[in-house]
Amino acid sequence: MTTTLAPPPPAASTKEEQPRSAPAPSRHTGRKLLVVLVLWLVAWAVLRGKQTLALANADTTGLHEWFNGIRDKVQLLGQDNWFFHGVLGTVASALDSFVGAVQAHVSTVVPGDWVGWFGVLALAMWLTYTLAGLRSTVLVTAVLLFLGVAGLWTDGLDTLIVTLVAVVICIVIGLPLGIAMSRSRRTSAIVTPALDVMQTMPSFAYLTPIALFFGIGPACAIVLTLIYALPPLVRITEHGLNSVAENTVEAGRSLGVTKGQLLRQVQLPMAKRTIVVGINQCTMAALSMATIAALVNGPGLGKPVIAALQTLNVGAASVAGLGIVLIAIMLDRTTTAASERSAPGGQRVAAVGSPGVFGGRTLVLEKLPRWATEDTGRGSAARMRLTPGGRRLVLGLILLPALVGAFYSTRYLQLSQFPDLSGVPVLNEITAGPLSTHINDLTDAVVNALTGVTNGFKNFVTSVMLNPLQSVMSDLPWWVMALVLLAVAYLLGGWRPAAVTVACEAVILGTGLWYDAMVTLTMTLVATIIVMLVAVVLGVAMGRGRRTDTVIRPFLDGFQTIPAFVYLVPALALFAATRFTAIMAAVAYAVPIATKLVADGVRGVAPTTVEAARSTGITRWQMISKVQLPMAREALVLATNQGLLYVLSMVVIGGMVGGGSLGYLIVQGFVQGQLFGKGLAAGIAITALGIMLDRIARYAAARYGR
Repeated sequence: MTTTLAPPPPAASTKEEQPRSAPAPSRHTGRKLLVVLVLWLVAWAVLRGKQTLALANADTTGLHEWFNGIRDKVQLLGQDNWFFHGVLGTVASALDSFVGAVQAHVSTVVPGDWVGWFGVLALAMWLTYTLAGLRSTVLVTAVLLFLGVAGLWTDGLDTLIVTLVAVVICIVIGLPLGIAMSRSRRTSAIVTPALDVMQTMPSFAYLTPIALFFGIGPACAIVLTLIYALPPLVRITEHGLNSVAENTVEAGRSLGVTKGQLLRQVQLPMAKRTIVVGINQCTMAALSMATIAALVNGPGLGKPVIAALQTLNVGAASVAGLGIVLIAIMLDRTTTAASERSAPGGQRVAAVGSPGVFGGRTLVLEKLPRWATEDTGRGSAARMRLTPGGRRLVLGLILLPALVGAFYSTRYLQLSQFPDLSGVPVLNEITAGPLSTHINDLTDAVVNALTGVTNGFKNFVTSVMLNPLQSVMSDLPWWVMALVLLAVAYLLGGWRPAAVTVACEAVILGTGLWYDAMVTLTMTLVATIIVMLVAVVLGVAMGRGRRTDTVIRPFLDGFQTIPAFVYLVPALALFAATRFTAIMAAVAYAVPIATKLVADGVRGVAPTTVEAARSTGITRWQMISKVQLPMAREALVLATNQGLLYVLSMVVIGGMVGGGSLGYLIVQGFVQGQLFGKGLAAGIAITALGIMLDRIARYAAARYGR
């Protein structure tokens, strides 16, 4: 992404402050961890296969049946309950009705309704030009036309509708909440833990309880998206307001303004760009979750992706996935451009005589009234820019053809429903049907050519890393593994993460899914190891060479823009439906953020230190291993922290493509009614596992990153 703030991961926040009071690490921590490892292996050799608490997929516990009973009561008595029917039911009905009305008048229209595809395109172009400029307008136009040509117009607009409705609600709730947190430490202290839980909880954990209270459909999808996308906006808003220079605030107070005036006239304008960046992050998070919400019958491109994954149709999944990626890039670049234009000095500057399209005629700045333009003051009248009044004039003139296009799109079928272009010879090859066929053919060719490499790599990782680690973690008595995790938490982070670990272990045990949680944890650790191996190699290369950084960083930015859901498609194509598929999708999702952190850490090593080491005549490998990586230890620990949390969120989603364990149980909870309670318990177990790993990683990062 173009912003340095990473999109909030489905598992945890990258902007949380690390614990400030983490105790200093002991000199003997490594030895103590080695002792724990030896005792762990001895216990595995002696007690393997005993008290593992393994539970068959079809079996349930008393807690699961209790959850089923609650669901039955909610469904039976919900119509008569003031809260479920009167409050939640009203909210769900209002959201369903609103989304349905927008869909009927925008994405699936017939002549006579509000706006057809041509009108949507015209209005979108005008709005984008108003907020983000010409380049973003071209991008939006290209993406919308691709959705139409590829046969994804309805699903694509449905995705945008759900995303934008959720973002608007996030803005209505998040901006006042962020303002309140910036003005009151007590409010911040109360709200921050809730935001921590919302960001630490993997997105799959939201699905079951929200579906129970809001039913399945657009309302459930919007609420899921809202929960996931709200925290980054609130946090960034608070950060932006707190970052306003204190002398600026004091100057405002000295003028005798009220608190409200200080907020409206000083703090909000100064923090405007940061707040827009927060909206950017909120939008990307909303889009990521809006696609996953297809599991609860949320409208949009997530549905064709899920349907294609279920039938292992990589081509169809790739076409819909490409639509999601393009929408993500469109929203990211548009909101980023809007944030840049909102900064001071972000006025549009144009050369005198430069043409702009207006209704088929040419509009030039020099022909506008004098009050509409002004000299830039750079010593030459050859550069002009629009004044606020001139900008309003130009935007008003450009709005006219957009409104005309919207009007005619309600009158003519060709402008109302996107035409079927599959029979046009020139466009036949880029419509959804032929494109998916070509992708399937290409996928088969690539898979056949690489099958030896991919199978060899899969078998190597499975036999050398995955199977042995899963055996020593899940085949142990539960209490032994619980003690091992507790010891590791204490040695790495101190007594606070140890206390959190005890609580989370108790929750996992209570769900009756200890064995599945350990399998999920195994996959998470294996994927994290692979992530860090790749991140260190790429990060060191980027940190040591600007040319390498210039080449690799755009790819990392692009991968960070892709919603997590889409990573399942290439992983499925290369590795089929296995647990290794989930691991590789998680690796692809977590590598960008980990690599950037490592690269920034290596680049941040003091040049004087590097020069001093180089003067001793050490080799390049010695420079990396003995100077730069040790000096970048803080970045390495933070990269491991973030990589671990990104991986956990993606491994859980991988339950849809053979990942098994907790993610698979959640999906089964939707499919089979008798397993609803077990799926809900799996979501609780995932949440506990995520919180435990988050606290251990955060305190370890604070402790060893000094």
